[in-house]
Amino acid sequence: MGTDILDLADRIWRGDADMDVRSLFGLGGELAELGDNRAFVAAFSNVAAFATDDGTVLVDTSSPFLSGRVHDVLTEWRPDPLHTAVYTHGHIDHVFGVERYEADARERGAPAPCVVAHEAVPSRFDRYIETAGYNTQINRRQFGIDRLEWPTEYRYPDETYRDSLTLDVGGVRLELRHGRGETDDHTWVWAPDSRTLCTGDLFIWASPNCGNPQKVQRYAKDWAGALRTMADLGAETLLPGHGLPIVGADRVRESLESTAELLEILHDDTLRMMNAGARLDEIIHTVHAPQSLLDKPYLRPIYDEPEFVVRNVWRLYGGWHDGNPAHLKPAPDAAVAVEVAALAGGPERLAARARELTAAGELRLASHLAEWAAEAAPEDEEVQCARAEVFEARVAAEASTMSKGIFGAAARESRARVDEDR
Repeated sequence: MGTDILDLADRIWRGDADMDVRSLFGLGGELAELGDNRAFVAAFSNVAAFATDDGTVLVDTSSPFLSGRVHDVLTEWRPDPLHTAVYTHGHIDHVFGVERYEADARERGAPAPCVVAHEAVPSRFDRYIETAGYNTQINRRQFGIDRLEWPTEYRYPDETYRDSLTLDVGGVRLELRHGRGETDDHTWVWAPDSRTLCTGDLFIWASPNCGNPQKVQRYAKDWAGALRTMADLGAETLLPGHGLPIVGADRVRESLESTAELLEILHDDTLRMMNAGARLDEIIHTVHAPQSLLDKPYLRPIYDEPEFVVRNVWRLYGGWHDGNPAHLKPAPDAAVAVEVAALAGGPERLAARARELTAAGELRLASHLAEWAAEAAPEDEEVQCARAEVFEARVAAEASTMSKGIFGAAARESRARVDEDR
């Protein structure tokens, strides 16, 4: 199976296969042996393993859903106890499963594994506990998993660091570096002896997750800087947080530098317009990523997308106000909707026009009208049907998980309202 993973990565790179959501997230715990006592487990989030004389070192430990499978394939690969686990960041798909290795250690009478992470990871876990209800809702919406429940118990790190930390475990040297990017607590790992780079989610075989519309601040400029630093190392193997390994120094450098370039363009062009006094509305409809970058197999916007990165750059430097004075202290959305519907001749006129615009491919404009119609007449079955149709069309037209998730949730909401009334 390991050969299949590496072969798939090569075929995607050469254009003989497409990088899709399954390749990015859908692998269920397949292990690839990489030589030099290294392994890579491709799961929803990936795990890199280094076998040492003192036990195994893992970079990330997987999600609540797949950590058991990851544990099993790794212990089959090497039955040695886990010595150290490094969290690349505190997202829940990277930090679960340590208890399985701790149980192994107890059974063997071996020392418990040590968990190492950036110093900001514990505060992230604290925040996740405080916002469990909110995170449950937004992640159900993002991934379309209605039964998802956000966890409230975490394995906190035993050792933390601020800027850099070097680990020497059983003859294997691992250099940990902090770099803000997708998160403020991110670690990337460099194994100089094997020329192996573990990027965490700073590289994921997709347009960077630097704009997620339902999550906290991301850091495009710092992210690009970390990628540039990694590119200069001369790594021969890149093991990403999501997606597939990249083998070959030239490919590794190209992937890191191209991702950095994409982030730099979005950051710099947004900041340039902000400094010129533009509103957010003008910026998000003006700043675009070069298509030549988005066409690369590892930069396609299948998870996040560049438009959302622009919004995140604005939020970092400009706060939450978008420059429109009417949005500073706005009327309730429902009140605006009622007024617009009255001017249009009723909610049903708005809904009908939303359908016309959808048929014409004007999906952004259709969404506004459908939402106004539903806000003005939430109990109207035909209005809710129109809203569902508009957002179902948006799901079909979008490429990114973020957009599909939010639009899909809106469509399901309206379909549920119709079903309730029947």
